[in-house]
Amino acid sequence: MSSSKHYAKGSPKPVLPEDGILRLYSMRFCPYAQRAHLVLNAKNVPYHTVNINLTEKPEWLVDFSPLLKVPALQLVEEKDQPSLIESLIISEYLDDKYPENPLLPKDPLKRAQDKILLERFSGITNAFVKILLEGTGLEDYWVALDIFEKELTKRGTAFFGGDKPGFVDYMIWPWFERLSVIEYRLPEEYNFDEKRFPKISKWIADLKADSVVKSFIATPEQHNEFWRTRKAGNPNYDLLA
Repeated sequence: MSSSKHYAKGSPKPVLPEDGILRLYSMRFCPYAQRAHLVLNAKNVPYHTVNINLTEKPEWLVDFSPLLKVPALQLVEEKDQPSLIESLIISEYLDDKYPENPLLPKDPLKRAQDKILLERFSGITNAFVKILLEGTGLEDYWVALDIFEKELTKRGTAFFGGDKPGFVDYMIWPWFERLSVIEYRLPEEYNFDEKRFPKISKWIADLKADSVVKSFIATPEQHNEFWRTRKAGNPNYDLLA
């Protein structure tokens, strides 16, 4: 089961088949939820998607996400059918649970270094939110991006995961898919510089061609329209329905 329709306050709890398939509580335009979709798709793991209206959350969401956040992943085959929250926790669990097409390095040091790199990505996510809410922080975004340009140069590979996308690539991609939103928010100031970020520029182009990224992607126009409606106070969650 998968639908672009988002369940809102007052919506009945969806009736899902008792088929042992994972259930992902998501929101189509949430970058954190997108992380979980990318990992599940990279692993070719079947799952049901239940999309949530995050402005008017359905009352039953608390049964699967005690903090009322997405993503939340319900493990229906486990005892008591527990749910996991937080995108990085969910994504790492999936990588460990389903060893096909491993995304995180097996080497403990490399794995630790990738996790440290993801901790540093908060500089970009924080700047992104500040840009959207306050219209400031663009240079902070580029300064934070310098770290990833240098790291990709140091690794000497097309992707942070090596010759193909790995955990870091899929965890940070959603914010690069939304670069158009920054340009939409700050059309006069937006100044992505391919000369400053040659490695990242090629990385973006290569990831756009990746089959996993293509399996769960929205166009710049769709992202911009969603953020336009969100800024207007009436987010169109069902834009892709």
